[in-house]
Amino acid sequence: MKTQLSVSGKNRLYSRNKILQIIYIAVLVSWTAIFFSCREKIEIINSSIRYDQPTQTVIEFKTSYSDSALLQLTLEAPIMEYYGKMEEPYSVFREGLLVNFFDGASEPSAWLSSRYAKYLEKQKLWEIRDSVVAVNEKGEVLETELLFWDEEKKLIHTDKFVRITQQDQIITGIGLESDPRFSKWKIKNVEATLYFDDE
Repeated sequence: MKTQLSVSGKNRLYSRNKILQIIYIAVLVSWTAIFFSCREKIEIINSSIRYDQPTQTVIEFKTSYSDSALLQLTLEAPIMEYYGKMEEPYSVFREGLLVNFFDGASEPSAWLSSRYAKYLEKQKLWEIRDSVVAVNEKGEVLETELLFWDEEKKLIHTDKFVRITQQDQIITGIGLESDPRFSKWKIKNVEATLYFDDE
């Protein structure tokens, strides 16, 4: 009787170990299947992002650039969309852009705004359009519909109509070249100069 119990006990122990091994293998297989299934889904999601859709969207976008720990400029926009899957990655600011130039000071010395902007990452080129306004440290106001800002050349230029308002006159013309802070500028083809009456 004791021998039979002993044999029966060994069989139960053997059966229990066998069941645990089967459960362990089943869990391992399940986790492996889940892991590879998730990887496939991630790859499917990544591949389903169209090239003409933004890969990143930022609401209330704001960034700043400093040099030697001194604030140089800030960029602000209601929304920024980044198209990182394009052959030429770019950012779009569909609801406008505001750039404040600080030059290490605590308050902006100049600023630029527009209703639309696009930044070409590889070329380091800004396309700024629609109601573009730039104000320099002298209080001169530039108005146009299109500006290109070349970061590498440190140049702002346009071939469109421009209007510059100074304290005593308004100058209009076609085409302009300037430094990014609009402190040194030149109108290519001046069309008219209107002087204000001092009286």
